[in-house]
Amino acid sequence: MSRVLVNAGIWIVWMTLAALWTPIVLAAFLATAWWDPGRRVTGRMFRWGSRVLIALNPLWHLTIIGNPPPRRSHPFVVVSNHQSLADVLLLGTLPWEMKWLSKQSNFRVPFIGFMMRLAGDVGVRRDDAESRVKAYQRLREWLDRGVSVIIFPEGTRSRSEEMLPFRNGAFRLAVESRRPVLPLAVSGTRQALEKGSASFGRADAVVRILEPVSVEGLAVREVAHLRDRVREVIDRARRETSQGSDAARRSATAAAPRPPEEPAQLARGSQPSW
Repeated sequence: MSRVLVNAGIWIVWMTLAALWTPIVLAAFLATAWWDPGRRVTGRMFRWGSRVLIALNPLWHLTIIGNPPPRRSHPFVVVSNHQSLADVLLLGTLPWEMKWLSKQSNFRVPFIGFMMRLAGDVGVRRDDAESRVKAYQRLREWLDRGVSVIIFPEGTRSRSEEMLPFRNGAFRLAVESRRPVLPLAVSGTRQALEKGSASFGRADAVVRILEPVSVEGLAVREVAHLRDRVREVIDRARRETSQGSDAARRSATAAAPRPPEEPAQLARGSQPSW
């Protein structure tokens, strides 16, 4: 019952905040869109809400490892593995603006969808070839304006610990636009908000900012090689981070002081008093 109440409380707080945040993002858009073609101000204002939402969730803890690339090196085609719906919020806390490729249904979520449109995020119907073409044209426009874009090349969240195969789209976009790929490795978010569930779980999430991958000199025929190379880099980083976190938890458990047992009570089959 307590978990149900905690989850209900978090959702109520989140939706209330989303309703209150919407006019703030709208005001930012109206005040800056005429001189800010990259909608950086609006986008950052929208994504600042992610930090507030995470701070208001007592079940989540976020660690970011690695340094953001210098501002002069932007824009990038940013790619990340995808474990949970929580990834969108966690990656939204990164300190640079990115336009997101997101499934079209997300733009129908009350308040959130409206703010996504204001920020310039790009919707796509994955089973519609025309929609995919238009979405990638829009992403290319943002890159031409000097704004990074972010794509989950798995296409959807994996239901297991294993990453799904990467699709070509993000890497073709990088090669054709001559923009470097910036890989991100996410770990620890699977239980935060599991696929098909609206229930929050405890999560020690880690986002690792990896080294950019240059596309200089690559031709379109080498997209698959670039895709596989980046996937390997992300998968290795994700596994290393996950193993390190597990080892740290085991170490902390082993080092924790244990209360003395009470043999007489245990022998009678009763629970120890501690």
